[in-house]
Amino acid sequence: MAITAQDVNKLRQMTGAGMMDCKKALTEAEGDFEKAIDILRKKGQKVSASRADRETKEGVVVTHVSADGTKGTILSLTCETDFVAKNEEFGAFANTLLNLAVENGAASKEAIMALPIEGITVAEKIVEMTGKIGEKIDVSHFEIVSAEAVVPYIHSNGKLGVLVGLTNTNGADVEEAGKDVAMQIAAMNPVAVDKDGVDASVIEREIEVGKEQARAEGKPEEMLEKIALGKLNKFYKENTLLSQQFVKDSSKTIAQYLDGVSKGLTVAAFKRVSIG
Repeated sequence: MAITAQDVNKLRQMTGAGMMDCKKALTEAEGDFEKAIDILRKKGQKVSASRADRETKEGVVVTHVSADGTKGTILSLTCETDFVAKNEEFGAFANTLLNLAVENGAASKEAIMALPIEGITVAEKIVEMTGKIGEKIDVSHFEIVSAEAVVPYIHSNGKLGVLVGLTNTNGADVEEAGKDVAMQIAAMNPVAVDKDGVDASVIEREIEVGKEQARAEGKPEEMLEKIALGKLNKFYKENTLLSQQFVKDSSKTIAQYLDGVSKGLTVAAFKRVSIG
């Protein structure tokens, strides 16, 4: 049967696929739109498979905070090129996935992938988008923070985002303080809120590095442990959030800054998501 320009345009509107791809799919499906959509989807699967080993170093980070301000969600949707990352449709898709996750109470990337969207799963939709765009697409990060007050921050390039959860707010307006701390996290990339949150393997590695440095400096063997522990304390000061110098006022630590905003105010948790 003859495939008209109107048919091709209709399928393009339905799928967003390219004109020639739509024409070929309709011809192969003998004008059956549902079959043509399946053909395009299968093409997407082939594209996705062929690009499975490609790295996704571009993309966008999006955040959502509940109406009561106590639960924040952050998601990164990644792709291969900056050109695609800056595409309006790509950004809109990232927000659609985030909102879908929030509405359905998804707690993991795997849960998001199984959610229904437009009659298929999110995983299938991503394959579809891969076929349409011609680049590998992936939900690379999905994190949740719950606290008395959760404040989001997205860096100007759209590829770095932070959620910071504050506790002991005592009814104070902590939005500005939360933004300040979120920007600190974005800039300084702390490994944990405080030393109690540092992974044991990181502590062990820092102690071993400290010992080796002291040994290389010719320090006595019986002094190595003490020297290494001193270096570990310096590591805590530089790499745990509450002990870090506040970038806006180096005379204060983050803990001191927050306590000055409202007595006892502190950070319960944070998540930092960066692309590239």
